[in-house]
Amino acid sequence: MEAISLSRIVAYWAERQGDAVAIYHEGETITWSDLESSTNRLARAYEQLGVTPDSFVTIALANGIEFFQATIATWKLGATPQPISAKLPEFEREQIIELGAPSLVVGVSSGDHDLVTTIPPGYQPDANLTDTPLPEKTAASFKAMTSGGSTGRPKLIVSANRAAWDPDAEYLQFSNCGCILIPGPLYHNGPFSWAFIALFKGNRVVVTTRFDAQQTLELIETQKVDTVYMVPTMMQRIWNLDEAERDRYSMSSLKVLWHLAAPCPAWLKEAFIDWLGAQTIWELYGGTEGQGSTVIRGDEWLLHKGSVGQPGAHCEMKIVDEDGKTLPPGEVGEVFMRPKTGPGTTYRYIGATAKSIEGGWESLGDMGSMDEDGYLYLSDRLTDMILSGGANIYPAEVEAALDAYPGIRSSAAIGLPHPDLGNAVHAIVDAPEGNVDESSLLDHLSQRLVRYKLPRSIEFVTEPLRDDAGKVRRKALRAERVADDG
Repeated sequence: MEAISLSRIVAYWAERQGDAVAIYHEGETITWSDLESSTNRLARAYEQLGVTPDSFVTIALANGIEFFQATIATWKLGATPQPISAKLPEFEREQIIELGAPSLVVGVSSGDHDLVTTIPPGYQPDANLTDTPLPEKTAASFKAMTSGGSTGRPKLIVSANRAAWDPDAEYLQFSNCGCILIPGPLYHNGPFSWAFIALFKGNRVVVTTRFDAQQTLELIETQKVDTVYMVPTMMQRIWNLDEAERDRYSMSSLKVLWHLAAPCPAWLKEAFIDWLGAQTIWELYGGTEGQGSTVIRGDEWLLHKGSVGQPGAHCEMKIVDEDGKTLPPGEVGEVFMRPKTGPGTTYRYIGATAKSIEGGWESLGDMGSMDEDGYLYLSDRLTDMILSGGANIYPAEVEAALDAYPGIRSSAAIGLPHPDLGNAVHAIVDAPEGNVDESSLLDHLSQRLVRYKLPRSIEFVTEPLRDDAGKVRRKALRAERVADDG
């Protein structure tokens, strides 16, 4: 069938399974019919507050049914949802609002931002507003996700895909009218995309407030989940449970486990393959920008251990050296990709420019190699981005917050190995006078950084961390500390 406007997609499923549960969150549910009527009324309230077609609506809500309602109401007005963490400090949220110039910010107390309309969590529209269907409006962009940047300021990644979807289209192994579990934060691209695309296909979406290993297994059993989204940190926490605890729960309904957002250790992947079956385990590599991606199933991975798969039919990839020369199979270089539809056809940045080379090839900053059969193997990141628990943390953001504290001359943020998160943020602080109080510094940082970006450890030094050109050698600093720990 043809794609349906996202302003109509909930109505489509409400007509077919109106009394069925659409969303489950911590024991609270909403049916498809109630989701349709409540978002019609909410959309009218948003319209009165100034939301217009193709404007952004910044959504700063925690995981829950309200997040879904705000997003769907935004689409019903032909606007674009722009989700952010509900715990984002005002300083960082203000930067994002300046970039996106949204018509409305949802989940923020009134008066927090003078130049934009805001409504708090738990907002209820006027009961006198009708809940009948609105005129069909289709936003030019399905989503606008937030990311940190190498400059220390955030950027928006605006999808070039219009807000419409074909419910019958094959995508990510989703069944129609099945059940998916999302234990990750909905303001991140992976959980957001998996949750809503599953919803577009009529699935019941089970979402948790935060990840808990035992709760995840319990929900798979009790909700008869057939698809689950994870990052390797979640997988490791499940594996850290006692075997008897893990085996208490039936996984018989589970058909697909997706993992992405960070490298998965081979031993952990093999453990899940042995536990759940090779055909259940799927991995995706790609960026929010959507220029290219790879997918690999567990049985294919066993034949190409360590690979993240081959480029999909929609894109091309190649490995390039520092001079821009394409490297032969087996040699490590920077991974470049481009969509077959041409550069700029999948996204646009607000607040950044893409790293690109001649021919429309773009890089996400990953290093890797390809074998003779075109399988991609990732080896390292060219950039200094820290992957912690599946979340992207840009050192420059952390350093900008550190350097704003009195008494700090310079700083460096690096990722050090962590048994649970993969990497944890370690701050090296150059305080020549030696009078910086760690507790006060952490209080300062908490005003400027969302919690997962806060350093887990702080090291004070009195030597300059940057050279005469202002460059910091993060890779060398990390290598020294990893060697010392070894």
